[in-house]
Amino acid sequence: MYPDAAPYEAAPGGVVVAPVAGLFPGAGASREWSSGLFDCFDDFDTCCLTFWCPCITFGRTAEIVDHGTTSCGTSGALFALIEYLSGTWCTWAYSCTYRGRMRAQHGLPEAPCADFLVHLCCLPCALCQEYRELKARGYEPVLGWEFNAQRAAAGVAMSAPAVQGMGR
Repeated sequence: MYPDAAPYEAAPGGVVVAPVAGLFPGAGASREWSSGLFDCFDDFDTCCLTFWCPCITFGRTAEIVDHGTTSCGTSGALFALIEYLSGTWCTWAYSCTYRGRMRAQHGLPEAPCADFLVHLCCLPCALCQEYRELKARGYEPVLGWEFNAQRAAAGVAMSAPAVQGMGR
């Protein structure tokens, strides 16, 4: 599904496929986080959502990072269950694995420190940063993986320009 050869490939029927920056790993991706760990108030809606319902923020992020193999509901419910059973002390062990996957997909540095420390010490800030990163890379986490994949497919398919000429 991801282009891995040339930046532009000709598909059958004369359709040229060009990667859209942000929707494919490595396609125009920067090697730095688009925002800092403590820039939570840059996206106030996500900040509030994460404060009141971190399981929703995590579920949306996990669905995108997993490319739809797990749903927002499943990931969010598992996060909430772990949080409920452990009294919030073990959710970092589950959520930090997704930060690692996201970093691997987008070539991001393990910053400002190890993933498990970021999630252990600053879980809400980490969830907000990861959500903002997906949005900065062109995803709409609230709409889920399927919509984002369809949008990416529609955005990369361009018809060849029609031959123009002068006529009377």
